[in-house]
Formats: sequence, structure tokens, C-alpha cells
Amino acid sequence: MRIIEANDYKDMSRKAANIISAQVIMKPDSVLGLATGSTPIGLYEQLVEWYKKGDLDFSKISTVNLDEYKGLDRENDQSYYYFMHDHLFNHVNIRPECTNVPNGMEPDAEKECRRYEALIDSLGGADLQLLGLGHNGHIGFNEPAPVFEKMTHCVDLTESTIEANKRFFASADEVPKQAYTMGIGTIMKAKKILVVVSGEDKAEIVAKAFSGDVTPEVPASILQMHQDVTVVADKAALSKLSLS
Repeated sequence: MRIIEANDYKDMSRKAANIISAQVIMKPDSVLGLATGSTPIGLYEQLVEWYKKGDLDFSKISTVNLDEYKGLDRENDQSYYYFMHDHLFNHVNIRPECTNVPNGMEPDAEKECRRYEALIDSLGGADLQLLGLGHNGHIGFNEPAPVFEKMTHCVDLTESTIEANKRFFASADEVPKQAYTMGIGTIMKAKKILVVVSGEDKAEIVAKAFSGDVTPEVPASILQMHQDVTVVADKAALSKLSLS
């Protein structure tokens, strides 16, 4: 595991964007696994800026997103489909048919999870998977659990995750209670993994996830077992992690 320390959020975003842009340049037909949430927004802004300058070409890129709320349609401004188009897809020359997000409106969970897992396999898996890190150690919507979930699955969101997402909705009642998410096994099949983390409020979970025991109670701890993981985090997020 490689830890890259950034000075602040802006520096973290730029350093992480550098890694993704290098992937795009070195392998123009890469499959990028993408994440949502507040942490990657600066990274996406940087990629869009470089694209507009003519430094990046997304015309052969394919993407697979980590997750999507179950029950939110694509036009809902809190859906991850909407988020990705708003922050990245609408601003670069990626082909719409090559962007993939789980279908939150598919009521048959087993059917949608099977379809999405097969889609990822058909693309050969992600060349680079981007991840954020939840306060409870979740990656994607893989919440703390007795076992690591292997494949794409439908998850009941924990109270802490619902609480964290409440600020994005008009009321707590509107926050979806379930989501489709890549499983831990799906994520671990990615050739490279890039984790972005920012803020002092993440310092404790960073230390647990990247220097503590590997346990499904801290889902991100499994990343210690992957052969090619880069963590880009600001000083505040790394403040409790021993880098020696």
C-alpha cells in the first residue's frame, strides 16, 4: 500500500487526478471504476479542467460506478447517475453508452446485481478503481458486517450512513434505505485501487482501516490485502496513521 500525503483537500484532489490522468494517458481504453460523494468532486473538477485544456481524451474510456441508491430514478438530483453526469460525464468526451451505473429503478435486486456483476466481468474488471472512505470504514455501500460480501449486492443502509446522507435530502424520510453496490470481491478484482480521503474527522477510521486488523467490521481494511493500492489523503486525515 502506498500512502501519498497531501497538504489539503485541493492538493489531494490534484494528486489523485494525476494518478487517474496517467492511467487514461497510458491506457486510453481503460475501464475506470468511479465513486461518488463529496471527496472526489475536486478530483473530477481537475480532470474536466485538464480535458478542456486538451490534455486528456476520454473517447475510448469505459466506466463502472461503485453503487446507486435503490428506488431513485436517474433524473433525481441525488441519484449517483445524476451526480456523475453533473460532475464529469457531461463535461468530457466520454461516450454515454460506455458509462455504467447500477439501475436503481430495477425492483428485482437479484436480477440487477447479477446483471451488473456480469457487465463488470464482460469489461474485464476495472483497470483502476476509485474509492472514498466512510466514517465507519465502508467502501461503496459495503457496511460493517460479520463477513465480506463478495459480489454486487443490495444492501440495507446503516443508520449512520442514512444520517450522513440526510443533509442531501429535504427530510430524513426521503433518504433511500437501500442501495446496489459492488461487493468487496468485485472491488478487489480491480487491477489498481485509488483511495481518496480528506479531513480530520476521517483520521480515526484511516488508522483503523490501513494499519489495524483486517476485519469485515472495517470493510476498507481488506484493501491491505490488495497488491496495488494508493491512498491519497490530506495531513488531517493521516494525522492518526503512523507512516513509519
